[in-house]
Amino acid sequence: MENEALIRLAVFAGLFTLFATIEALVPRRERNQPRSTRWVTNWAITIVDTITLRLLALMLPLLAVGAAMDAGNNGWGLFNKLELPLWITIVATVLVFDLAIWAQHLITHKIPILWRFHRVHHSDRDIDVTTAIRFHPMEIAFSMLLKIGLVYLLGPPAVGVILFEIILNGTAMFNHANIKLPLWLDAIVRLVLVTPDMHRVHHSDMRHEHDSNYGFSLSIWDRMFGTYIAQPEKGHDGMTIGLQWQDDRPSKLGWSLMLPFRRK
Repeated sequence: MENEALIRLAVFAGLFTLFATIEALVPRRERNQPRSTRWVTNWAITIVDTITLRLLALMLPLLAVGAAMDAGNNGWGLFNKLELPLWITIVATVLVFDLAIWAQHLITHKIPILWRFHRVHHSDRDIDVTTAIRFHPMEIAFSMLLKIGLVYLLGPPAVGVILFEIILNGTAMFNHANIKLPLWLDAIVRLVLVTPDMHRVHHSDMRHEHDSNYGFSLSIWDRMFGTYIAQPEKGHDGMTIGLQWQDDRPSKLGWSLMLPFRRK
């Protein structure tokens, strides 16, 4: 769609700047590592992810948004058969895709080969707004393939897919941000959205805690499927972020990209 990439980039840059500023002013936890090392690595991983998607676009006819337009033109997918009002299909698209991302997140923890790639995200020793963009390029490619398949199955409107991607990116940056929300506000927001305190539990080095709170946007799925943990056992100040066996090496780009191929 026209100006889609520019709109998404503008929203991403604006929200990233907002959350980075807030976490600098009112941080929830003290940092283990300086921004200068972690942020360079996390941004470098994002650049590699972007290049990976560009290469994927050369090998596949269409990515998610293009696939939605293709499905619409050809009348493929469930929504194109039902002929529902546009606003209903947009809402349904956001809800179904958010549930799909929740399910994808869960299986990356349960299937060993997928966990090897997903643990690049979990190896970050601090959790802040840049953790939201720290994913191994192979996991990014896998996620895109799943979304393309779901697009052709459902036949969602392209605008619904774009809106979902914007919401997903924005809420992921929000709930990874090192922001100290007032407890009363956190309690209200997490009734609908995943908050930083809620998602921080998922980044605990304790297995039963990082096998919980899989949501990126809506908090309802974890409550619905019994994977919700309200607070970490050791408290947000006492908990350890990351993997139990790691050290400071996640701040190095080469180490992070090669982590899936290491024995541990």
